[in-house]
Amino acid sequence: MNFAAQFFANFATDGSQPQETRRGFSDSEEYDPFWQRWETVRNSEPRRVCPTPNASQCPAESERCEDEPDESRHHVATPVPSSGDSQSPSRKASEAPGSSPVDPAETLPLFPHLGENPTFLSLFQALVYIFLRLFLSFILLFLPRAEQRLGSRPAGGPCAKDARLANGPAGRRSTLICPERLKDFGAEEYLNGDVKVFETSVSEPAEVQLMSPPKASAKKSAESKPAPQAALEHLRFEDISAAAFRLQQSSVQRTPCTYSRLSKQYGMEIYLKKELLHYTGSVRERGVLCLLSSLTQDQQRKGVIVATDCNFSMAVAHHAAEMRIPVFVIMPAHSSPPRLRMYRDYGAMVISYGSAARDSSTHARHLAKENGYLCLEEDESAVYLAGLGTVGLEIYDQVPALDAVIVPTGGSCAVLAGAALAIKHLNPRTAVIGVEPEEFPLLLQSLKTGSPISDLHCNPNKKLYRDLLDHSLGTHTFELAKTLVDKVISVRESDALLAMLRFQEFERSSVDTEGALGVAAILAGQLPELKGKRVAVVVSSANMELDLVLQCVERALVLDDRVFRFTVQLTDWPGDMTKLLDLLTREDVRLLDVCHRRYSAKAELFKAQVECVVEMRDKSQNSQLRRTLSERYPSLRWLER
Repeated sequence: MNFAAQFFANFATDGSQPQETRRGFSDSEEYDPFWQRWETVRNSEPRRVCPTPNASQCPAESERCEDEPDESRHHVATPVPSSGDSQSPSRKASEAPGSSPVDPAETLPLFPHLGENPTFLSLFQALVYIFLRLFLSFILLFLPRAEQRLGSRPAGGPCAKDARLANGPAGRRSTLICPERLKDFGAEEYLNGDVKVFETSVSEPAEVQLMSPPKASAKKSAESKPAPQAALEHLRFEDISAAAFRLQQSSVQRTPCTYSRLSKQYGMEIYLKKELLHYTGSVRERGVLCLLSSLTQDQQRKGVIVATDCNFSMAVAHHAAEMRIPVFVIMPAHSSPPRLRMYRDYGAMVISYGSAARDSSTHARHLAKENGYLCLEEDESAVYLAGLGTVGLEIYDQVPALDAVIVPTGGSCAVLAGAALAIKHLNPRTAVIGVEPEEFPLLLQSLKTGSPISDLHCNPNKKLYRDLLDHSLGTHTFELAKTLVDKVISVRESDALLAMLRFQEFERSSVDTEGALGVAAILAGQLPELKGKRVAVVVSSANMELDLVLQCVERALVLDDRVFRFTVQLTDWPGDMTKLLDLLTREDVRLLDVCHRRYSAKAELFKAQVECVVEMRDKSQNSQLRRTLSERYPSLRWLER
């Protein structure tokens, strides 16, 4: 502030005065405004006033001009602070013998158009200073600080300023749950960013009491009326385009659509749209990201809840943690520990409840209703379908001149409906084919009856078709599939297992049952009209436990006639077992297992039954081994697959 005072004080002096006569102000002096400083200096300096305006009438050197305190506009010398005997050269010249007084015309005012009144100039300068200080104070008051601009996020978080966008961060993220919010869930304890869930058992009466709605008075229930549901917004191509633009700005990557080596084996150009390369290994990430982005700020602040262990829940857990939305996952008690650890690594708070998926879903809805959370389920909203429909846009851009697109479908048919709308809008001549399991033909039966079926009476393999059985077909997706899909076929379980084996051998990748349905339709020979044409197949997901993958591969090898089990009867003479093993070695057969039963009810007297499990390269080697063993061992018996 002393610098500003010195600046205005020096600027307000007479322009004819030299720079070295101006007094400076140090920072050690006591602060007082510069206008008070100016009044003190001006009043303390005596003013020299000549009685006559003309220089010829001035008195001689011995007659000094008397000091007058009144304010006079004529011949007022520039007030200079007294500091000893030092005076400016101009003043000494004016007091010298024979010198003329200072001419008023030589005095240069600071603002000529405002007059020559010093009092007015002082007030004007004070106002300028006040306005300047108010302006600086306003800037310093409302300018956001650095920590306010960066927010309260950690420096290493996914939303940090210097963080790079990637397909998900590496390692485990901390849970975004406040410790006080865990009180809504019972026996949980928040320890160092992790959640320790205590093992509890819920009896049947307590479970019914938990799932029952809150009690209300009879008068209130009689007056309350069900709120009207909002009309379902139909999907448009503009929604898919907007969703594609939103996904480009996010961490969801653009998956490749590559040429498959299965093309030569089945006589068509096959392009695989590898949606399994997403962070959670599922195409549901596209729709989930658009769904979470459409939530209000209040809903994102409170958090979301998902139930059951499926691809949709995994996508919600990952992207909700990416967007810093608290996410809770309610899973059945029989869920595998690797899956529970995967959800926690995504950043979700996992709670085990119930013995079935239906119990977890009911408990999740109850918690959402009682605590104000949003329970998310895979639905048929336009926002969710638009995100899934971006698959069709990318296929159209990546593979030109397509003849057909094969899309796997399950209970909800959301991927099929969204992709069909995008493809048919861009090229109506491209055929869209839906594939579903033969054990659960929900869409096929709905098309035959003309309306969506809510409950299909079937008994499929729940462990193999887990993600396809937890959802039902909606009216919106059914109408889209009925209008846009050209053909819907069903494949057997054996064909799906063989397709999984082909992915392992030819594509060097592991997929689940849903992801293998498109290739399974080609393997089964149900699409002969596509011979010699260009086809794109959507590989929708690849989420399956390791033990289940091993079982599926072993079963597929048997179905592909590459693993067999046979029994022969050998005598107890030394060397008979060695001869059998030498025969298998000459045929270049891999022996997987052998069992020698000397005391068996099926073996003849003085003979032993030997059971072997062998693996072969192909069907030609299988035929050769069968012929050789039949000639050598008449008691040969091939066991059923």
